[in-house]
Amino acid sequence: MTSRAPARTGSGRALLGGLAAAGLVLGMNMTSSGPAGAATWPTANGSQAVSATISLSGTKDYGMKRLYGTGDLGTDGQSESQDPILELAPGTVLKNVIIGAPAADGIHCLGGCTLQNVWWEDVGEDAATFLGSSSSNVYTVTGGGAKEAGDKVFQFNGAGTLDVSGFAVKNFGKLVRSCGNCKTQYKRTINLSGIEATYKGSALVGINTNYGDSATLRNITVVGDSGKKIVPCQKYIGNNTGAEPSKNGTGPDSTYCKYASSDITYK
Repeated sequence: MTSRAPARTGSGRALLGGLAAAGLVLGMNMTSSGPAGAATWPTANGSQAVSATISLSGTKDYGMKRLYGTGDLGTDGQSESQDPILELAPGTVLKNVIIGAPAADGIHCLGGCTLQNVWWEDVGEDAATFLGSSSSNVYTVTGGGAKEAGDKVFQFNGAGTLDVSGFAVKNFGKLVRSCGNCKTQYKRTINLSGIEATYKGSALVGINTNYGDSATLRNITVVGDSGKKIVPCQKYIGNNTGAEPSKNGTGPDSTYCKYASSDITYK
């Protein structure tokens, strides 16, 4: 995995906003590439403490329940030794859940998976990590949102394609990072559409050009970043030795970072 940012302080775990109107929550859940709009962060329908990783398969709808870590999962820093709250078998569809704090290492997908209307109130190490060695793996995130991510929101360690649409992110390091120094590296394809990114943040996506990664950005809205400090697409030279990857430029190039200035709106 890529090296981690220092552990966060003052992570702001309190929920923002009140109960989300059903239509607004569902609006963030659609698979269209329309803009995420002003995200309304939902209030949980009950809470459940999780002391050991829950393994899921098939389809699981939590009905907007909040899951949070306790015991061995009661951490929210950047330690790579943490286990996830949820571990999804290949093909699992996870719906309508809030990952509260402490969040440990969030969600692990062991192969292709679908995360539908999943919200992270205070990201721990990562919100979700995508694993699996097959180039045919497809990981789909539709709707939902994440905030207070000291480093990455989505960590893409496996092979295949990651599609994120209708998603809101606030106070984050990188929205998606293709692993920069995993022991086994792959070509990874990342598609972002209908994203609402609220400053602070460092980058929307980070990819490894030397492994043939690509990122396509469409219909992106950036809020509160008048200085345009959030990098839309950061390129790296990745490695499999565990060393810190070096940067390899930014900006659209039609091969690795696929977007135009018209794909990003600043508000």
